[in-house]
Amino acid sequence: MPAEGIGTMAALSANDTVVVVTGGDPVAPALLELVPPDAFVIAVDSGIEHALALGLPIGLAIGDMDSVSPEALDVAARAGASVERHPEAKDATDLELALDAALARGVRRIHVLGGHGGRLDHLLANALLLAAPRYSAVELHAHMGAAHVTVVRHEITLRGAPGDLVTLLAVGGPAEGVRTEGLLYPLDGDDLLPGGTRGVSNELSHEQATVRIERGVLLAIQPGAAGTHQQRTHR
Repeated sequence: MPAEGIGTMAALSANDTVVVVTGGDPVAPALLELVPPDAFVIAVDSGIEHALALGLPIGLAIGDMDSVSPEALDVAARAGASVERHPEAKDATDLELALDAALARGVRRIHVLGGHGGRLDHLLANALLLAAPRYSAVELHAHMGAAHVTVVRHEITLRGAPGDLVTLLAVGGPAEGVRTEGLLYPLDGDDLLPGGTRGVSNELSHEQATVRIERGVLLAIQPGAAGTHQQRTHR
């Protein structure tokens, strides 16, 4: 499916968007459709190699540089990227450093490409980091492997094919007054609790769904797979 089929971002401009390319699994070329022309690109450690492979112009290379090759780092620097090197022994992950650098630019959207490298601890930390309170003023999306993660603080729109799986997880406290349209199992002012599984394995009933919350934070996760309930109910 093309990137726009699972993305939630409307017309993006380079002035209000930072794209963060992380390490881990290589980034699918189809996701380039989500990168506005001339958007500022931050590449994180071995994400430098992914950004170079995609032909993205790197504005800032950041991290402890323990997994990027010296050759790739040199190529990025010679092409004009600023290099911000941090010690390996530090109190924040490379992705957190990159998100903070993006936030400092005063943008409205941060779009993370990558971040699924096979380690469960890194994957969980990266996903939870997106919902941190200090990023509440920006719209945050991430593609981690096949999954698309969207932070929901007020209202978001999800797109995909009917039957695509959607999971809603409360983060940092209850997500109160959750209302959905376009999901197979609708919520109408319901509360979702951290650690609860009520929001797991819902499905799109239409090509577009809306999720609204009154208070709290949700992670809307589209894992990139189809469920079976929508298919059975429409036989």
